[in-house]
Amino acid sequence: MNLDEVKRQQVAGWINQGLKLSDIQSKLASELGLSLTYMEVRLLVDDLKLLPKDQPAPQPMQQISGQPKTTPTGPPEAELAEEPFTEELPEPDQATQAAAGAISVSVDHVARPGALVSGQVTFTDGQSAAWYLDQLGRLGIVPKQQGYRPSPQDLQSFQVRLQNELQKLGF
Repeated sequence: MNLDEVKRQQVAGWINQGLKLSDIQSKLASELGLSLTYMEVRLLVDDLKLLPKDQPAPQPMQQISGQPKTTPTGPPEAELAEEPFTEELPEPDQATQAAAGAISVSVDHVARPGALVSGQVTFTDGQSAAWYLDQLGRLGIVPKQQGYRPSPQDLQSFQVRLQNELQKLGF
């Protein structure tokens, strides 16, 4: 889109004010008489080499451990690959550990249809449920008694025990 210098400065001023692209689209129509689609406004702002403030600036990547990622001037990748990756799991609280002894988790030999892995769980109050992990890694629980909801402590203990069982099986 060809705009004269005055109109370009006005669009740049709107960007500097922090207006969103949809707001700029409205202002172009009302103040300058230009009827543009949202995509045309995006392309116009890109052509003017402007960056709207509503888009967050890219953040530098961080490793899980919280250490900043090495820069290209840092050690070569071969040296980085020598360090093994270890993820520390949060320790469950006392109540969770006590309840974990009463929760039993089993893994099915053949997973339920639509699940990567599935099994059974019995909670501390004696209620049982089927559980499954779907292809997206979401955990689902299907209680045998309709409407049953396990306590938050039972759920936390179940997740810890499930993770331990799956690690034993190589998942």
